[in-house]
Amino acid sequence: MMSKEELVGVPIILKFLTRLGAQEGSNLYGPTPLAACQVDQWIETSSQLVSGQQFEALCGRLSDYLSLRSYFVGYGVTAADVAIWGQLQACPLWKKVRQSPAAAHLARWFDHMSSLPACAVAVEDLCPTKKREAAAAADTAAGKGGGDVGSFDVGLPDAQMGKVVTRFPPEPSGYLHIGHAKAALLNQHFANIYQGRLLVRFDDTNPTKEKDEYVENIIKDMQTLGLQYKTITYTSDYFPQMLDLGERLIKAGVLYADDTPVDQMREERMHGIESKRRGRSPEETLAMFKEMQAGSEEGLKNCLRFKLDMQAGNKALRDPVAFRCNLTHHWRTGHTYKVYPTYDFACPFVDALEGVTHALRTSEYKDREAQYYWILEQQQKVWPGLPKVHIWDYSRLNFVYTVLSKRKLTWFVQTNRVDGWDDPRMPTVQGIFRRGLQVEALREFILSQGASKNVTYQEWDKIWTINKKLIDPVCPRHTAVAAAGKVLLTLEGAPASPESSTIAKHKKNAAVGSKTLLKLGRVWLDQADGQEVQEGEEVTLMDWGNAIIKADGQEVPEGRQVTLMNWGNAIIKSVSKGPDGQVTGLTGTLNLAGDFKKTRLKLTWLADVSELVPLTLTDFDYLITKKKVEEDDDFEQLVNPTTKFESAALGDVNMAALKKGDLLQLERKGYFICDVPYGGSADKPAVLFSIPDGRTK
Repeated sequence: MMSKEELVGVPIILKFLTRLGAQEGSNLYGPTPLAACQVDQWIETSSQLVSGQQFEALCGRLSDYLSLRSYFVGYGVTAADVAIWGQLQACPLWKKVRQSPAAAHLARWFDHMSSLPACAVAVEDLCPTKKREAAAAADTAAGKGGGDVGSFDVGLPDAQMGKVVTRFPPEPSGYLHIGHAKAALLNQHFANIYQGRLLVRFDDTNPTKEKDEYVENIIKDMQTLGLQYKTITYTSDYFPQMLDLGERLIKAGVLYADDTPVDQMREERMHGIESKRRGRSPEETLAMFKEMQAGSEEGLKNCLRFKLDMQAGNKALRDPVAFRCNLTHHWRTGHTYKVYPTYDFACPFVDALEGVTHALRTSEYKDREAQYYWILEQQQKVWPGLPKVHIWDYSRLNFVYTVLSKRKLTWFVQTNRVDGWDDPRMPTVQGIFRRGLQVEALREFILSQGASKNVTYQEWDKIWTINKKLIDPVCPRHTAVAAAGKVLLTLEGAPASPESSTIAKHKKNAAVGSKTLLKLGRVWLDQADGQEVQEGEEVTLMDWGNAIIKADGQEVPEGRQVTLMNWGNAIIKSVSKGPDGQVTGLTGTLNLAGDFKKTRLKLTWLADVSELVPLTLTDFDYLITKKKVEEDDDFEQLVNPTTKFESAALGDVNMAALKKGDLLQLERKGYFICDVPYGGSADKPAVLFSIPDGRTK
């Protein structure tokens, strides 16, 4: 330094260098003053990451913090990430601690950081490859292995910090499903890792399948997923350029017009038979292309095909179609065009034109990569300046008992097997969120898999377990009694008129708020609980006290006591049953001095008041009966005939205030999301959808 002053210690030196870089345009301090303060805090924390008794515990806390985050501050790498990564890289104990499940998210983040070019260079300078390989070999010999957390250490080819551009290109032919969500979040994640950009482009080249409705809802879903993009483009924006490009490729002898019937063309491609039109001259093809654009009778019989390789073992290279006619009204351009580029033609051109550096695609398109590169190469020859695009493939997301084909999902909607694309039985983004999945849970699930290329079938239980972990600490608790066969318990020693008190909605989280509890000498119980109760048994009314159910003069044996939740204990005097064995009524005595620890049953209950809220509790089953649906399966034969189950119930008076989308837990019944708020009358009940908790039923 010019002043000859000294800075001592890694944290203070790092802060100085980061501030110095900020003056030269670096964003390692984050975009805001608040972010800069947070970065400083994490830099201080990083100095505590040294071998010792507290190291593993601190790693656990850092891992918990990263469970829903890609970076320590904001959406990109900051000096906070550099400081913590550097400390872990230098700490010998980290190699052991990272194997712990408690450090899973920290290990995932560490692998992300290690894959960045700047970090990789630092590691190589300080610890050359040969030395690391020797250490890795020693670890293997010692039997050390990695965990099951996904990694993003994939080494995108030619990726440069700040210059990576990814794209999410949905086709507006349906709603986004969970597989599309994975594609969107992975593209966003790689853009963030390399401090690049995410582009969003609608692939609207097939007017037969596309609708405004789909575009609007895809945009809505992208906002829900939290995608960060500046503008939305459309492949249709580039139709004029692609028509021009088509003419250039015709003149170059790369495209030819073909009027071979579709079925015959498909058969010829299957057997490697060249079309009789393959030898058409550029002049004849160019004239026919004009007829196609005009939508003439002769033009409509033709398509344009690439003159590639009809003998290729990879059938995707056997003269694929580049343009085809379609007179259907286009949702955006109307009837301006009669001919449209195929996805195979449009995708590489528009990717390159928009500056996409890395096109991420699922591995099901692996056979089409050679086609993509060949077509782009031909386009580059006639359209100077088109840059290179790298393809990187990852595994498609598959779930058990689920189909993710848009064609099959459309079938469910059109045949009224479901109530729409946002039906909670559907694997669409809107469907799973309507069922109660939180976007943070989806993001954690996707990122926990990393960018693996291994094709697997995921269990839904895993994602719902993550979801439960997120919602349980903040879900208000409520009480409901099933309407069918509900049992009235008449209590001696209880209030003759409703008595009100205030209790917490969540006993472990006061921030959730409070609710009203009504106590009365007449309370409703579930029929199932009524069946469990025995005469002479003491029960506990939760959050009230004990009650005793006994015949006259009968003593209550220890262990024959029941708790009514939110009240206390009661002793049951009599149990009345009908001829069908259903319990029709109970009488008992309130016993607030009873010991709830000694009762066998802890019961939920509701005071018999007119303000109870009518509910419809809804549960769902899978749409498909087969765990893993194969390509050659007739999925219509695998459709589950009954997938929706509704039951009536009564809810506590506080549930009248539930709003659509509110999450809650019904004591002893599970988690729910409010789909339809209470309408104020018995014929307008609140509709609650059950939220799976990850436990297999």
